Amino acid sequence: MMKGSKKTAAAVAALAAAAILMLGLWYVNRPQPQTGAKTVAVEVVHADASSKEFTYSTCAQYLGELLLDEKLAEGEQGPYGLFITTVDGETAQDSLRQWWCITKGGEKVDTGVDATPIADGDHFELTMSTY
Repeated sequence: MMKGSKKTAAAVAALAAAAILMLGLWYVNRPQPQTGAKTVAVEVVHADASSKEFTYSTCAQYLGELLLDEKLAEGEQGPYGLFITTVDGETAQDSLRQWWCITKGGEKVDTGVDATPIADGDHFELTMSTY
């Protein structure tokens, strides 16, 4: 094996080890769902800037489950889970480049709706947005 090949192999091995370490850290520190009954608020901000707040008592562990159970949202299952298309009767229009943005307490969530855990007292916002 040539010297350059050994260095490349060592660099690839180090990069793979770092990736595995990062994945492990994420797995250990990822948000966990809360089991049991909880009360969760979901504010819907429509394209016309009007808003409605819904409060639910639920045993659901993830936001997607709650939204579907309560029939507040509809969507399509894709490779990354549920892609929300309709909330509170308003459908995002592809031709207008609209989509539903999910935030929690005003901060964007880093997970898809199916992987967003909910806990008692959480406040989520679903806002019609354009890109």
